[in-house]
Amino acid sequence: MVPFIDLTRQYKEIEEEILSATRRVFEKGRFILGEEVSTFEEEFARYCGVRYGVGVNSGTDAIYLALKAAGVGEGDEVVTVANSFIASALAISFTGAKPIFVDIEPETYNLDPDALEALLKRRRATGKRQRIKAILPVHLYGHPAEMGAIMEIADRYNLHIIEDACQAHGAEFNNKKAGSFGAMGCFSFYPTKNLGGFGDGGMVITDDKKLYKKLRLLRCYGEKKKYEHILQGGNSRLDEIQAALLRVKLRYLDQWNEQRRAKAHRYKKELEGTGVVCPAEKEGSRHVYHLFVIRSKKRNGLHASLKKRGIDTLIHYPIPIHLQKAYRDLGCQRGNFRITERFSGQVLSLPLFPELTESEMDEVAGAIRLFNDLSDRRTNRGKRRFY
Repeated sequence: MVPFIDLTRQYKEIEEEILSATRRVFEKGRFILGEEVSTFEEEFARYCGVRYGVGVNSGTDAIYLALKAAGVGEGDEVVTVANSFIASALAISFTGAKPIFVDIEPETYNLDPDALEALLKRRRATGKRQRIKAILPVHLYGHPAEMGAIMEIADRYNLHIIEDACQAHGAEFNNKKAGSFGAMGCFSFYPTKNLGGFGDGGMVITDDKKLYKKLRLLRCYGEKKKYEHILQGGNSRLDEIQAALLRVKLRYLDQWNEQRRAKAHRYKKELEGTGVVCPAEKEGSRHVYHLFVIRSKKRNGLHASLKKRGIDTLIHYPIPIHLQKAYRDLGCQRGNFRITERFSGQVLSLPLFPELTESEMDEVAGAIRLFNDLSDRRTNRGKRRFY
């Protein structure tokens, strides 16, 4: 049996530090927006190379509040991709804006700058009022999007960039951390993330002091001081216990990311010649392998075969957002985003986490090789019968 992820292994390695941090919070007796949250905000912002961090209750809220802080609202449009988790689009919808999708790069599965440029040129050529207000690139699976080209396009068209870095803690593009390029970067601390808490949590990072102040208001009822509310905010606070535990885990993030990278490279070597396409890592990028996503034209059969052998795999994500019933009102059709749609039928995420053992990885790779060999034999038998 090979689990997709086993969070208990990580906990056991740092158990005493986790319990000590928990005790520290209980002994102080403050559980909402205290010293642990403010200190973690400073530490994570510094790790990402920016000035400010605002802890919130989830990655979804991080994106939503960042969009709100940027002034995105009713009647606006935000460009993103359709192969992400649906939360990327939902956060746009929650503001009253409309998600507009573009296709992805085949190498990294991230937003294609050429597709973005083509969309904006088409919109400009129509002569209609520009409704696109922001771009939401997603650093999917832990590989950073092509931020150089995306930033250059955004500057020319005067558009905000809000980064969805919920799967990319510690990823880098040209030696700069994912999340630190645009006006704001958004992170999730869901337990399975590279930096995961023991429940929900998220953060928005920024270098802009005005945005930082606005985000702090938006996450807590628009409250400037007790019972004085200067805008319509909500309740989206990272709690003290999660912050304390994340402070412990932040100290290990680079180490764990290096372990993920080493295991990813081992997988790539072991899977050579098996008929699957392994993740790419573009020059100038540092992939942190939140997920190790392969592609196979026989994905469903491979998925079933691995399950039969006790190997857990997942599909991230089987139905693109533009084809979800929740977004049928957008009027998108099958065939609108060909690479996104083709890959949704091929992607398969293999077990990969820092504590995954070499023997478990060998078992996964061996099972894939066996499936490939059996598939080749069936194909060859079919060819012999044909001739």
